Amino acid sequence: MLGFELSPEQQQLRDLARDVALDVYAPRAADWDLNRTPLPHEELKRLADLGFLGITIPEQYGGHGGTLLDALIVQEEIAKENRQAAFHVFESNVGPCRVLEFFGTEEQRQRYLPQVASGDIEMAIGISEPDAGSAATDMKTKARIEGDEVVINGSKRWISNGGASSHYLVYCRLSDAPGAKGIGAVIVSADAEGVSFGASEKLMGFRGIPSADIYFDDVRVPISDLVVEAGGFRKLFGVFSIERLGNATMSLAIGQASLDRTKAYVAERQQFGRPLIEFQSVQMTLATMAMQVEASRLLIYRAAVNAGDGLPDSYETSIAKCFANEMAKQVSDLGMQMHGGNGYTEEYGLERLHRDSHGWAIAGGTPAIQRVRIASEMFGRSFNQRPEAIQR
Repeated sequence: MLGFELSPEQQQLRDLARDVALDVYAPRAADWDLNRTPLPHEELKRLADLGFLGITIPEQYGGHGGTLLDALIVQEEIAKENRQAAFHVFESNVGPCRVLEFFGTEEQRQRYLPQVASGDIEMAIGISEPDAGSAATDMKTKARIEGDEVVINGSKRWISNGGASSHYLVYCRLSDAPGAKGIGAVIVSADAEGVSFGASEKLMGFRGIPSADIYFDDVRVPISDLVVEAGGFRKLFGVFSIERLGNATMSLAIGQASLDRTKAYVAERQQFGRPLIEFQSVQMTLATMAMQVEASRLLIYRAAVNAGDGLPDSYETSIAKCFANEMAKQVSDLGMQMHGGNGYTEEYGLERLHRDSHGWAIAGGTPAIQRVRIASEMFGRSFNQRPEAIQR
């Protein structure tokens, strides 16, 4: 990893995360997936006590003041064994709380960030809507300011940890300005009057990570919970680049786990009187898997390291996410093929890795959307995807 060598402290952090993942979370992964079990509260507190929920949160707000790369290292190790547990490391280090860190008020940071680090609250993000997915600026959820309150009406869809998180950073229209110009964000508590949730979706993957719609019916929150005012969409999606690197790291973990399991399997499994690894076609496949995993890691590390204490570069982030998302699907599929019939069973875990790989390629902006963003960065301008007749 020329240029991205881990420091001794980061190696220790990785080893600790790996030990916890293997000892605590690997034995539970299959059962949690089968039964769609959300992370038990005591396990959230375990992650908090280990310091894994506050890696990137500044020390003055109860965290450890670590780097983005520190958080991604921990997330990968846990996600290789158990994506349900890793999701909560993801959410607290690269999720909506980072918007508070960069653009929230001092009062908001003091009030929320220590509770995120301690596991006392969880904050999810609400962007997508029934008619606003990739076209996020088509969102219709509205908020108006009345005195010292913000009043919210509308709905959000595909909310990861929806119905389980205690708080939500809700992207909404705060003015009548068209497109991105009217969009801002506000924190909403799950127990606020007028907030309700749909049934948790039964997804192909992401099992144990609830996904539910949220409905807002004249929900009133204090104006002190307004984080980004109308016109701040660019700020919000600047921070979302951090979340996209977390997403890419989930894909990296899936690819690495697929490679690790396949490497062990072909060394032991015999056909025609010799181990599978002795066949040249198997060697070629393993090499292809390894190249894709290593390339993904380097792209993610580049974006994380270059970000420093600021926001990742959009071009580097989109390349890392797009490549890692597609890598995870391809490598997990190759791993299933190398396992033969065993790869199609639940026992060996490859089918679970493959199912989860598709979810991360959809969440946070699909590879198709990332390619549009890459082209936009290459040419230094945005490309209008709308027919002229319906431009906003």
